[in-house]
Amino acid sequence: MILRANKAQCEEKKATRAAFGVTLAALADEGVDVVAVDADLSGSTTTAKFAARCDEYARRLFNTGIAEQNMIDVAAGLSLTGKIAYTGSFAVFGTGRAYDQIRNTVCYSNLNVKVCPTHAGISVGPDGGSHQMLEDISLMRGLPNMKVLVPADYNAAVQALRIAAATPGPMYVRMGRASVNAVYDEHMAFELGKAYVVREGSDVTIVACGVEVNEALKAADMLERDGISAEVIDAFSIKPLDGDTIEASARKTRFVVCAEEHSLIGGLYSAVSECLSARCPTLMRGVGMHDHFGKSGEFSELLSYFKLDAAAIVAAVQDGLATKS
Repeated sequence: MILRANKAQCEEKKATRAAFGVTLAALADEGVDVVAVDADLSGSTTTAKFAARCDEYARRLFNTGIAEQNMIDVAAGLSLTGKIAYTGSFAVFGTGRAYDQIRNTVCYSNLNVKVCPTHAGISVGPDGGSHQMLEDISLMRGLPNMKVLVPADYNAAVQALRIAAATPGPMYVRMGRASVNAVYDEHMAFELGKAYVVREGSDVTIVACGVEVNEALKAADMLERDGISAEVIDAFSIKPLDGDTIEASARKTRFVVCAEEHSLIGGLYSAVSECLSARCPTLMRGVGMHDHFGKSGEFSELLSYFKLDAAAIVAAVQDGLATKS
């Protein structure tokens, strides 16, 4: 089954971060007891749109200033009063600077805090390597009790934020700054622990997450012109990982390429490798950041520079198929 959005939707670009504030407001409208805690970046994270809905929601947004560690602790305290607490900030600050509080306050006590930073990966663009968080999935998936979702587009981000509200305990939702093509329509239903086959194929499995899902679909179109049939899987849920869907595809194609806008160390590539090494040892290649920091530039430029674009995925597929043959 192919789950792609229609062509008109694919031409509409939205950032995953754009889903944050409006989804919190929609949840509150439905009676869900959500609060937001931000660290002086509510405009960029869009939690300000939650506060702008009405005076009551404005009182549910807590701005801690440039104090991300305090942001996490405030959210933890609010969760202990029965609130579903979402935190904002940029990913580099919201996970890196506040890691100790996420580990020892939120995860150790299994609190109902949703760590949902924006501006993850190189899509931060001109802000440069200091602000381009490329280790966050690794940090978060290594924590006991933490679950990790990486939405590919706006509609997936809406669903990820809703899943976070409905799922007790800590959760990490990774969102980005750059506008991306729609992969799914607004009626697509997502589940925690599920991956989705967005294109069927028989020669290679491309497992991607986040902005790389769109690049993987472009790569599949390019490969098709060369007679190569690529199956594309969106690893929407990285922890827990949908090992059944990934294993079934790997057994069919016997070759897997992972694509992520993240370090290849500890992220999607690591998670899939761990899964398949135990279930179905398979030839693999990884498209991602190779143990280095990002740099300043436009998102499209950086995708090409760091070999994270569709052309890089095609090259990885061709290299692996040569080895496989």
